[in-house]
Amino acid sequence: MPEARAAAAGVSGYQGAWLLSGRDCADVYPSSGKGTSFKRPLDLFAPAFIVAGNRLRTPGASCRIASIKPAGDRQILMLDCANAVSASEVRVFLAVSPNGSLKRYYSEQDPTGVEYQRCSR
Repeated sequence: MPEARAAAAGVSGYQGAWLLSGRDCADVYPSSGKGTSFKRPLDLFAPAFIVAGNRLRTPGASCRIASIKPAGDRQILMLDCANAVSASEVRVFLAVSPNGSLKRYYSEQDPTGVEYQRCSR
């Protein structure tokens, strides 16, 4: 289980609800209730995700963070994901910005990435 503990320790900076920068958090996440969840009716195409413990959820899939590895100024998250029709392993490149936002890169060569804002912790 050392890999599981390392993954759990590595996700502490990612905990919470995230949304593509420039979007309104109130459009995707409810303002009340216990825990963090997506607003109903669910928008499967919302550019959003929630990290809670070693789980990462999008509007369309639920993933377990299997491992986290450093890659320069980024981290590579290996996810075991499942949705209504399939299960697969997904590799995600993330970096925490100094302003507290998060950047997701589409590959190791992606120079710009896409910025996400934290909606809640």
